[in-house]
Parts: sequence; structure tokens; C-alpha cells
Amino acid sequence: MKLKILVVSDHESEYIWDFFDAKAFQGVEAVVSCGDLKPEYLSFLVTMIPAPLLYVRGNHDARYRENPPEGCIDLEEKPAVIKGVRFVGFGGCKSDRPADNHYSEREMSKRVLRASLSMRKGFHVLVTHAPAAGLGDGDDRFHEGFETFRSLIDRYRPRYHLHGHQHLTYSIGSKRILEYNDTIIVNGYNYYILDMDFPEGDA
Repeated sequence: MKLKILVVSDHESEYIWDFFDAKAFQGVEAVVSCGDLKPEYLSFLVTMIPAPLLYVRGNHDARYRENPPEGCIDLEEKPAVIKGVRFVGFGGCKSDRPADNHYSEREMSKRVLRASLSMRKGFHVLVTHAPAAGLGDGDDRFHEGFETFRSLIDRYRPRYHLHGHQHLTYSIGSKRILEYNDTIIVNGYNYYILDMDFPEGDA
């Protein structure tokens, strides 16, 4: 089973927004936003690319409360299935600051626990804004990943984990793609076209 997706996060690409070329995104079957993008940008993408757009909120997306992206699917409300591939999502970053889309480790753990019923059959793709702890996160406290996400990956072993928050421009040598056990981890900063490949019988 294969699924071609466009992953976006944290930076509105001038190439996409100002110089959109439909041929560059031909064959894309889903768009996934990992957060910190203007709602107008997501609405633009879902208008220009004939595919569903799934999203989670970044720590700068409090504006979604009053102005959610039009025509898009909120993964934080419920999982979504595209061509047999099951996506689950959790937005926000790790922070003790009292603000929209900021969560302590304990708060994120409670969010995941509340969603556990919807994940009882497992899932193929985990979509988050923040990374999992030790898997593509940063050294400073604000860019630490969630242990809760790492536990999710250990338990359910999704084929892919898509995240944002940790900009690839923050440090030299940052990797867009990591592998952890059976899971391929992709940092969606800016944009990235990903050809997902699932073992036979997995999706």
C-alpha cells in the first residue's frame, strides 16, 4: 500500500504560496499540516491541491479558535482514514506557560489517555506538532519533545510519525528523517513530499 502526501509545518513556503505549480504536486493524495501555519495558507493548499488536508495546531495557532482553516480536517477532534491509512493527531508544544496549545507533560498524557478509545485499533500515522522526546527534538526546554509521544510510538508502532516545531534551520546537521524501531519519523518543516509505503497487510 502506498500513499503520496505533502507534509507542511512552521513556515509558509513562498514557492508554494506565491509561485504555485500544480505539476509539482501532481499525485498528492493527502496534505498533512503539523502546525504553526496561517489558516489562510491551509485553505489555499486544500483549494489548489485536490486532496483532503489534515491538521493539528501548533503553539502559535491560537488564531484557529476564531478562524479555523476552511475545508480542512481537524485531527485533534477525531482520527481520519485516507485510502485505508489511519491518522491520529495531537497539537501543541511542551510548556508550562498558561496559553493555548501549550501543554505540560502531564497535560499531554491526559489528552492522549482521553483519546485512547479512538486508538484501540491502532493507527498507521501519528501526527503531532512537537516531536517525541529524544526523536528529533531540541536541546532547549521549549523544544523538548513529549515522553508521552515516545510511549505512543513504543506501544502502537505506527509506520510514520510526522511532526513540526523543531525548525531544520535551528542547527546545522538537523535531519529531516529519522528511524526508530519500526517507525519512520519525518520533520515536516516548510514542506516535504513523502511517498508513504506500508508493508502488505498493514494498511
